[in-house]
Amino acid sequence: MASNSISTSPQHSTTASALNIPYSREQTSVNSLVTVAGRILFSAIFILSGFFHFSHQDIAYAVQAGVPMANFLVPASGILALLGGLSILLGYRAKIGAWLLVLFLVPVTLAMHNFWAVKDPMMAQMQMAMFMKNVSMLGGALLISQFGAGPLSLDARRNSAR
Repeated sequence: MASNSISTSPQHSTTASALNIPYSREQTSVNSLVTVAGRILFSAIFILSGFFHFSHQDIAYAVQAGVPMANFLVPASGILALLGGLSILLGYRAKIGAWLLVLFLVPVTLAMHNFWAVKDPMMAQMQMAMFMKNVSMLGGALLISQFGAGPLSLDARRNSAR
């Protein structure tokens, strides 16, 4: 007879357990590696672009876009992007790091990619694509804020030591 309980074993996902489909060690290893690859790919844009937020060019671009206090806000947003990206990359307090990225993405998306206010149709299309990219990354950050870094992370290591 099938059980209705959901296993919390690290070798079973809740979906697989609910369906009574056990994961093999190989599947668990692949899942762990895919999760690490996802964290690397997701965090890369925040880490790499975070450094540019300290450049005169990025600050000048924000000033031109009408960002108030750009000399302060642009480097501050770079700090949020760097800390959030590194947190997720390492899987160290990744839920907090994800919220830092949410805090970064919402104002940056609205202020810097307001395609609805752009007159040139070609530029409006480009800004809309950038806006949607940021909305997509916002969705990923919200998922990480709820589910964490997954296996092969400093968070998982800390939790297993408890």
